[in-house]
Amino acid sequence: MRAYRVAYDGRSYHGFQRQPDVDTVEGRLRSALVRLGVCERGDGLPEHYAAAGRTDAGVSARAQTVAFDAPAWLSPTAFNGELPDDIRVWASADVPAGFHATHDATERAYTYYLYAPPDADRHGHSPVDDERWADAVDALAGDHDFHNLTSDKTGTKRTVDIDWERDGQFLVVQFTAGGFCRQLVRRLVSLAAAVAEGSAPLSKIDRILSPEPVSGPDGVPPAPPEPLVLTDVRYPDVTFTRDEDAAADARRVFEHRRATARTTARVAGHVIDGL
Repeated sequence: MRAYRVAYDGRSYHGFQRQPDVDTVEGRLRSALVRLGVCERGDGLPEHYAAAGRTDAGVSARAQTVAFDAPAWLSPTAFNGELPDDIRVWASADVPAGFHATHDATERAYTYYLYAPPDADRHGHSPVDDERWADAVDALAGDHDFHNLTSDKTGTKRTVDIDWERDGQFLVVQFTAGGFCRQLVRRLVSLAAAVAEGSAPLSKIDRILSPEPVSGPDGVPPAPPEPLVLTDVRYPDVTFTRDEDAAADARRVFEHRRATARTTARVAGHVIDGL
């Protein structure tokens, strides 16, 4: 058994988990393993395969983790040879027989990059008040039943730690828990942002966290998926070894994507300034 750390830009994919007729990260991983001869053609996956989590469409990852029975030669560099540039395997670890990438994870961490200008700007973004944001986050963190912030019907009681800091026009928010309900992080961001922008009172959080179901116009929509990153998945007895060549390749790929995004932002700014 071997576990692999996988980084990906999720904006081009319909989520991580394989789905029929749409492009997913897991589907690309499986196709690579077929071409490498590790996985048979058809619908199967390698023996004892499991993944740490199922990120939504548009969500990216730095430390998604997959594990399966792998041949000794399947290094991260070899894996990357059959993957698209926006999916990079960068570390691996030999793990005991019976290891399960989903069930053996003790903690998962997500980071959300919320564009949150502290003052009103000329582009119509509502200002975000840091004190109201802090009050909202304090109310949402801890032990709660988040049944009104997910479509899941079971497993909605969670303990979520939330840390954040302001970085210029952004709030960088880290969510840590043993596991997360479907869309929980994005709905937590959406609710806290609504309070911080003044479009919802702080008392709405008490209502959302109450036992009574809340739906329709009083519900909480998910924040956009693109600013969300699966940052870490922790296993108490597993030590991952970085493949330096694969990690350097991943840095090169994502640095190029960062430069492209910055160029796109400058072009958009030029157009805005002329209107």
